[in-house]
Amino acid sequence: MVRHFKNNAAHEQILRRIVAEQLLMASSTTEGQAGGNVRSSEAAVEHDGAHVTLERKATVISYAMEADGIVTTARRAADAPGNDQVLLVLLKSDYTLEKLQSWDTLGMRGTHSEGFTLRARAAAGQILPVPYEKIHAQTMVPFAHLLWGSVWAGIAAAAAAKAQAFVRHVVRQSNGQTPPGAAHFTQAVSTLRMLRGVLATGLRSYEAIMSDEKAISSLEFQAMITLTKVQVSELAVTTVLTALRACGLSGYRNDTEFTIGRLLRDVLSAPIMISNDRILTNLATTSLMTPLPSTISG
Repeated sequence: MVRHFKNNAAHEQILRRIVAEQLLMASSTTEGQAGGNVRSSEAAVEHDGAHVTLERKATVISYAMEADGIVTTARRAADAPGNDQVLLVLLKSDYTLEKLQSWDTLGMRGTHSEGFTLRARAAAGQILPVPYEKIHAQTMVPFAHLLWGSVWAGIAAAAAAKAQAFVRHVVRQSNGQTPPGAAHFTQAVSTLRMLRGVLATGLRSYEAIMSDEKAISSLEFQAMITLTKVQVSELAVTTVLTALRACGLSGYRNDTEFTIGRLLRDVLSAPIMISNDRILTNLATTSLMTPLPSTISG
């Protein structure tokens, strides 16, 4: 919203409220049969004078009931194709939610990502003036992948820390004898460093071209930043699983200080939300059109 509101009076007012009242805004980009394809919308905004209305069946909206507002994608008009999208900013008074499905998952339960029918009526000026296509490429994708990756890196680091604590505990209890799981702890640390390296590279690349719309929209950058999500999510899962092996039964049990259960359940969502298989399939054509790295820095 900050990068793309373009001095729009309605959005400036909303942004000031968000800051002053510390409002929590939810994101709604998945919908109906499109699922994780955030670049295609089924529901369209309909113009009614100075207002717009929208009804969309959102597959999930994380913490929707707790949020003070929702930022949602939609087709620009009823006759627009699915990928001609806008981003609409809604406050709680602008919409109602009707629950469609619950959220009972292996992990990530705290996101409370239930499905809803979202019905909204808002001022037409609450649509961001920049097409979602640009917002998606310039801000949504890089910010989302880098933020998600940082969260997964935190989960992986927490698991590695538990593995370290377990190995130290065993060494103290056995008069200095290193447990068999120590090798797995070493591997977990190595994988965690790789994960952080991938994240750092993605962050530096994005920061270097944040103000260059052409560079951000290039196939090469979009492929790199999207693959960052794939790499980091897989490395995070590997790190946590390796930390579990370092802790052995003490990590597998839920009633020890070294338990890895919660961390493992949560991190297993990383390759699934959004699906790495979908990402790799969608990037296949792009990868054929972009040059392969020819140097260490490339």
